[in-house]
Amino acid sequence: MSKVIETILLLTETIKNEFNPLFEALGLYNIGSSQAVQDFCTKLDVSVHKRKIIEAYGQAVTGAAMKISEKLASSLGLNGYSFEGWPMHCRMNKFSFTPETVGSSGVRMHTDPMFFTILQDDENVGGLEVMNKSGEFVAVDPLPGSILVNFGDIGSAWSNGRFYSVKHRVQCKEASTRLSIASFVLGPKEGPVEPPPEFVDDQHPRLYASFTWEDYRKLRVSTKFRNIDGLSDVRVQPRNE
Repeated sequence: MSKVIETILLLTETIKNEFNPLFEALGLYNIGSSQAVQDFCTKLDVSVHKRKIIEAYGQAVTGAAMKISEKLASSLGLNGYSFEGWPMHCRMNKFSFTPETVGSSGVRMHTDPMFFTILQDDENVGGLEVMNKSGEFVAVDPLPGSILVNFGDIGSAWSNGRFYSVKHRVQCKEASTRLSIASFVLGPKEGPVEPPPEFVDDQHPRLYASFTWEDYRKLRVSTKFRNIDGLSDVRVQPRNE
């Protein structure tokens, strides 16, 4: 992971987040597209060697995402369901923690507005916490050589509530620089986000209205992610917890 992060972070300045001042990020839309990667690298005058690193990572994480998606669908009885064409966004995260910020929030509690996230967390610096069903935050300690997968809002809507959109945050545990790579499976590039017919019946009524990924993204941006449960704006049925 460190080789990929080092390669991409050297390419350009990161963009600061006004709501999470200890957090900076650099993103690349549709990292699984060779053309998108090449266009990104061309604009930044990236060397051939670095292009190969970024493109190889993009192909690997996209392949892993498609395999995970297919297994998730199969586990719910949808054999052969295709997620082809669902774009991926890759984001490199940097947290600048100092002695004065220990105990504060690096990224406040939120859910990801995507299908699911593949996270390569910092192998040395902790801070990631997820909320369990009791409403308590549980620390996710670094585990070298591993990836973490968590569901987002699109995953919950697509599965008609079978998958939970995970509330999580990053806390400053120590004075250090913390790095991670998050690769997000967004949602259908075209067409609505809605559950397959197999997921809706008398015992499982439709929970959410149809919406497109782009409309939902705009909704979350317009509210500046203040509404942690963004799906409440498109809910048509109460969810049985």
